[in-house]
Amino acid sequence: MNLVSKNLLLIFTRNPQLGKCKTRLANTVGDKTALNIYKFLLEHTVSITKNLNVAKQVWYSEEIWENDIWSPQFYDKRLQVGAHLGLRMAHAFEEGFSSGFDKIIVIGSDLYDLSQADIEEAFARLEDHDFVVGPAEDGGYYLLGMKFLKPDLFHHKSWGSPTVLKDTLGDLQHEKHAILALRNDVDRFEDIKNNDAFKPFLNTNKNDAETT
Repeated sequence: MNLVSKNLLLIFTRNPQLGKCKTRLANTVGDKTALNIYKFLLEHTVSITKNLNVAKQVWYSEEIWENDIWSPQFYDKRLQVGAHLGLRMAHAFEEGFSSGFDKIIVIGSDLYDLSQADIEEAFARLEDHDFVVGPAEDGGYYLLGMKFLKPDLFHHKSWGSPTVLKDTLGDLQHEKHAILALRNDVDRFEDIKNNDAFKPFLNTNKNDAETT
């Protein structure tokens, strides 16, 4: 864990439990395959974040797991607090700024399209901007960063809907903000069906279906 950097990366994650993650994807591929895909995405998120020269916090949805892929050598573990995603992110940002961090970015843990370079670019954009947003193809965002807390960003949003990005950019229209490249997060079967990286999971799912 980096204790020197004034930059903080917040990683929001769901505990990988059968039937409780990637539920929209599971409607097509089943709970077991959806869980395996999510674990694959978690491993990818670890691979693109563990070597970043910033402080890193993993925020769990349900409970903190001590022995999992998030090594305490690289990640500080926290529990999300709040009735909806906006309040949970607001709490994490507020705690980060209260702890003395200057630049804070939040990402999810279901982005196979995301790279370490993307996150490094986002922190770099905060050098001369107050906010940075990574737009997602589904109308949301995969990354949000800031140099000071703006509570409006976390309220009056229909979380999980295609209006989140539009409403967020509306809140930032009078702020100095940067917009990153469009990326695709994984929520539905359509997000992975043409991606070779996920074919082993889909083939396994098909074979399982044929033998039952």
